[in-house]
Amino acid sequence: MSRKLTFDYIIVGTGPAGAVIAKTLSDHKEVSVLVLEAGGNNDKDTPIRDSTFALELEEQFFPQYFWQGEGVPQEELDERAFEWTTGRLLGGGSSINGEQYVRPTSAVFREWEKLLGPLWSPRRAIRRFKKLEKYNGETDNLNARGFNGRIDIRQAPVNPTSMAEKLTTAIERATGYPEILDYNDPKTPLGPFTRWQLYQNPKGRRESSSRAFLSPDIMTPSGRGVDGRKLKVFFNSTALRVLFDKKRATGVEFLKEGRRLRAYAQKKVIISAGINSAQLLMLSGIGPAALLKEAGIPVVFNNPNVGKRLRNHTLNTVVFTTNPNDSALPANDPDALYTGGAFLPDPTGVNSHRRAVQLIGIGSDSTLTLAVLYLRPKSRGSIKIQNKDPLKIVLADEGFLANPDDMEAVKNIFRTYVKNIAAELASIDPSYQLVSPTLDMIEDDAQLEEYIKQNFDHNHHQQSSLRMAPLKKGGVVDRTGHVHGVEDLIVADASIIPFTVDGNTSAATFLIGYTIAKQLISPDKKGRKQPSEGDEE
Repeated sequence: MSRKLTFDYIIVGTGPAGAVIAKTLSDHKEVSVLVLEAGGNNDKDTPIRDSTFALELEEQFFPQYFWQGEGVPQEELDERAFEWTTGRLLGGGSSINGEQYVRPTSAVFREWEKLLGPLWSPRRAIRRFKKLEKYNGETDNLNARGFNGRIDIRQAPVNPTSMAEKLTTAIERATGYPEILDYNDPKTPLGPFTRWQLYQNPKGRRESSSRAFLSPDIMTPSGRGVDGRKLKVFFNSTALRVLFDKKRATGVEFLKEGRRLRAYAQKKVIISAGINSAQLLMLSGIGPAALLKEAGIPVVFNNPNVGKRLRNHTLNTVVFTTNPNDSALPANDPDALYTGGAFLPDPTGVNSHRRAVQLIGIGSDSTLTLAVLYLRPKSRGSIKIQNKDPLKIVLADEGFLANPDDMEAVKNIFRTYVKNIAAELASIDPSYQLVSPTLDMIEDDAQLEEYIKQNFDHNHHQQSSLRMAPLKKGGVVDRTGHVHGVEDLIVADASIIPFTVDGNTSAATFLIGYTIAKQLISPDKKGRKQPSEGDEE
């Protein structure tokens, strides 16, 4: 390790974007790639491999698999604080998430296209998703789905349970939206369904970014590329800062098993560190100048947008009693994980053709819990470093319900959707009774607001803290992921999402990684990277 470590590209992080980029770049055997992963390779561990652990992993934050951290107390939630964490292992968040595969809808990509140009159009996004996915399920639109990509997607279960059927029927009757087969079909983005699409192989095992893009045909378990591939993954290697020669990113300083080392990039440094990317930019001298100077960090580029506009979806839960004769999951398919669900518009009728609500059925022997996510929050949070110590946790303020419109939106979901679903479910089977919150609480504004605050939970849909947009429109990176104000530095992960996605974030992050990787290997006339139509077909 005493010799100078030099590669064409250095990538920080092996989550959905980082793994895709590493594989795509190293497909070109003349290109050398170093990937830094702060955690280890835990792909063979039972909790990571076995999908039945997915919900338990998200709730308990096993210290051997997670970054350990906490956000700042939330003013609108009675000063409650929530975990600030993601996966610290090969595959990043994709190795520990709830496995739901949800593409952003075309309505989201139309916003992206308007801001960023045709590179992010719905048409191109769908084409890339088809290249990425290996869909194992049913659909009414074969042209919208991919069947030969590297990401296994399983629609599960094949035979939904009576509990899932009853919930789906109740949602259909309560909302007027008919049951849909494939919520990732751009033609059917709204409606209830019995079968979720999961990051799983056909046998139900977890499909993470590492299993899809850093698998044994790509690299050895110890992190060395195979078949002439110039790829290395350094495990237990925590990035500390990006190195610069004036305004050009030249490498990364990192801790590897207690030793401080440096590696150098001849072409690009690519940050795919998820919730840690904003911190890494600030530690490297890119961010609000006043904050950086206060922390004792030399300013490379003053950008007050760094760490701003942090967004996350809201999350609450509703609980029903159930019929003891109804099973939540088929006995032969516990990996199915969920008991039906739905994507719905705002219940007030505003933007009635756009997703605004995600409902997730989670059943057990005696209860049916309905997770309720509001997908179009107006609240914004921020990420700030405390000092120049790279191991000091950031001040992550997610700003939940900071905009009062969000509280009103969540209350409307309860007043309309939850109340009506409860009535329809009870009419289908009187065993299904709403117990939390009660109908009395829903009908009393003060009680409902207090319930939402006390019942409020946290999910891992953090996005947009390093927004992809022009600098004057709050941007940190441009449409190709290049960081404004410097050269040869890219960010590629959920932190650059420009407009909030209307579902889980991992699918969008895979897309971001794939799009940026394709640009890097197909230069345009101006020297930047632009995928040709042929690359995407």
